[in-house]
Amino acid sequence: MRVFPVEWVDRRLAREIVGHEAKTARDQGWTGIANGRLLALVSQSFDGLVTGGRNPSFRQNLQSLSIAVIVLWAETNRLADLRLLVPELLMAIAAARPGAAKVVGAI
Repeated sequence: MRVFPVEWVDRRLAREIVGHEAKTARDQGWTGIANGRLLALVSQSFDGLVTGGRNPSFRQNLQSLSIAVIVLWAETNRLADLRLLVPELLMAIAAARPGAAKVVGAI
């Protein structure tokens, strides 16, 4: 699965998403592109979006999206905190379905 971790997510986490192709905004040349435009770009090129739970940028109707959304709910966006979620994140990616969201981590 091709997944896109948003800029809120530490870009080094992409290396932890083994078995999937993870590309960041920096990798794609999309640094600084805002929510609606970014979501359109991601929908054209990726199967899933990995975002944060504090202020998710996918507030549109999920059923209208052609991608799955995985929301990381960690203490902070520091890599050390996000790494704790990797096993659950990998399971969520494997089970992801377009137009649906899955929360990973404690709420």
